[in-house]
Amino acid sequence: MAVLQKIRERSVLLLVVIGFSLLAFIVGDFLMSGTSLTTNSVGSVNGESIPTQEYMAKVQRLEQSRQASGSQAYEAVWGEEIRKILFEEQFENAGLRLGKDQIINVIKSHPNFANNPEFLNDAGQFDTNKFNHFLNQLKQDSNSWRGWLEYEASLEDFAKEQIYYNMIKGTVYTTGLEAKYAYKKETDRVTFDYVSVPYTTIKDEDVQVSDTEIAEYIKKHKKQFKSPDYRAVEYVFIPTKPSKEDESAVKNEVETLLQPSVVFNAETQTNDTIAGFANVSNVADFVNSNSDIPYEDTYYTKEQLPKEYQEQLFNLQKGEVFGAYLFNDHYCLTRLTDRKSQPETVDVSHILVAFGDNGRTREEAEEIAKGLKEKANASNFAELADENTDDPGSKGKGGKYEGVRKGQMVPQFDEYIFSNPVGQIGMVETQFGFHILKVDAQNMAEMVQLATIAKAIEPSNATQDALYTQASKFEMEAANGDFSKIASDMNLIAHPSTAITAFGEQLPAIEGSHTDAINWAYSKGASVGDIKRFDNTDGHLVVKLTEINESGLLGVNDARAQVEPIIKNQKKAALIKQQMTGSTLEEIAQNSKSKIQSGETTGNTQTIGFVKEPKVAGYTFGTEAGKVSELIEGNNGVYVIRTKEVITAPELPNYNSYKARVSGSNKATVQNTVFSAIYNNAEIKDKRAKVLR
Repeated sequence: MAVLQKIRERSVLLLVVIGFSLLAFIVGDFLMSGTSLTTNSVGSVNGESIPTQEYMAKVQRLEQSRQASGSQAYEAVWGEEIRKILFEEQFENAGLRLGKDQIINVIKSHPNFANNPEFLNDAGQFDTNKFNHFLNQLKQDSNSWRGWLEYEASLEDFAKEQIYYNMIKGTVYTTGLEAKYAYKKETDRVTFDYVSVPYTTIKDEDVQVSDTEIAEYIKKHKKQFKSPDYRAVEYVFIPTKPSKEDESAVKNEVETLLQPSVVFNAETQTNDTIAGFANVSNVADFVNSNSDIPYEDTYYTKEQLPKEYQEQLFNLQKGEVFGAYLFNDHYCLTRLTDRKSQPETVDVSHILVAFGDNGRTREEAEEIAKGLKEKANASNFAELADENTDDPGSKGKGGKYEGVRKGQMVPQFDEYIFSNPVGQIGMVETQFGFHILKVDAQNMAEMVQLATIAKAIEPSNATQDALYTQASKFEMEAANGDFSKIASDMNLIAHPSTAITAFGEQLPAIEGSHTDAINWAYSKGASVGDIKRFDNTDGHLVVKLTEINESGLLGVNDARAQVEPIIKNQKKAALIKQQMTGSTLEEIAQNSKSKIQSGETTGNTQTIGFVKEPKVAGYTFGTEAGKVSELIEGNNGVYVIRTKEVITAPELPNYNSYKARVSGSNKATVQNTVFSAIYNNAEIKDKRAKVLR
């Protein structure tokens, strides 16, 4: 059954999310690749250039440290460079400086050093002499020293950032008027009547939005649509996958293994008759000779078998074969070779006698353990464990571990508890020390041993040739026609135009790396409308370059999902307003075929009915009682309101609690607000795609 597990493992794509750690800059080999870069700068921030060689050196060091690779490394270093320049300007303006002693204090408080035994004295305190010795060792290697200096600079920048933020937080002051406003916003209420006509009363197809309208909206709201330069592509992917004929061929091949076969014996120069899978005597050899995945003799419970074939496999008789059956792109035959009952889980009690780090020698620990083992036969094991064990995980629990599965513990521990009867007390040694073990209970389960022949379903040469021909034909026809329509006519899926970054590695909805296609899209000779095919073992990718955007703003296609609903609602609002005529709420309700509803809101809730409508809620507080408001374009429809009563909360003796709350809230947002403001007002020029591609 381990064979089936391996098939399952092969079919799973493992995604590794790699963390970014500045400390890694001081670890490993910092050798430069010596790349010759003729352009001096990969970009600039507020006029300050980011040197190409320095940028690439940092990317290489980050990749060599194995903390990030590819686009992750390029973007991580780019982001750090932007942040560094932006804050250096702020530090300079604020006159922030750190002396050597202050940097040492930062290092002392950093968890990478403060908790590292290498830098602590006998009292557990940071030892400056030990740290200086560490620095002297780093100086022996120029690359390691360069990495340390970069890391030290990052620590200094981090400390300056915190000081800078704290300086700003120190200037944040909440007035009594602000506190009172927060109180009133939370407690003042207003009751009102209203009429609303939702945007959903008009069909989307009745209000079309053109590319020109979206482009004009983007230009009017530039700050909302700032974007690095990018290119966009549409594409078709034809995967190299088996045909139905290929699948049938593999199934037939597997099914023939159920029948006897005649094989020429080179040694005897005669034909030998080989029994079918159900009757062969040496099952392991037969599986290894005919399966893509080797034989394994593991036992499994029913619950550990694949759910889709659980009943059939577990209920086989000894020697009986199930199949052929399809499982994760393999055709399989499975024969039950053995069935037995054995412990599925074990309840165990133990006493750990550790040595080494606790100052106890191995010999001392062994002597103590032998004594405890003798006592364990005549004493209360649970009490003995709680008094003597060095294992924090079971101390205070009588040394117990319940429901232990095979392989869960270290090998020596595991072997003992699954091989000895209930009540047995013994001693084993592991890397943790000496264990006195007592088997409390063994939870038995019926288990089966299965031999599985698995043949992968792979595309034949004929299938691969047909797919190549199809991709070539599509490439030629799409070069002179409508990309999406031709794809549809050929029963292919055309992925819509998608923005790609210069250092990206993947295309949405397609597995694997496609850096070759992305590099092509960013190549200097590429023009909008160009089409190119890329072939690899996974399939054939046909790409069309649809956009080269160097405006610093999102393009129409990428902004459409955000902008189109806004413009549609504006157009719907204009049509709805034509219905909502009248001088009274009753007339407006009648003319728009709506009804008058009642509502209540506060400045904080800002809900009308069951939806969030801050603009409408604002009108309820700003409209004189008994008066009808103008027509209001809300988030969900067009509204008109008539305020009935504003219910004002009583004055408080003081607003100190609100003042503290508002002040705390304002200070908590300083860090994000300040950096966003600095970043959004910066002039950032990214030339990496042109320089490095």
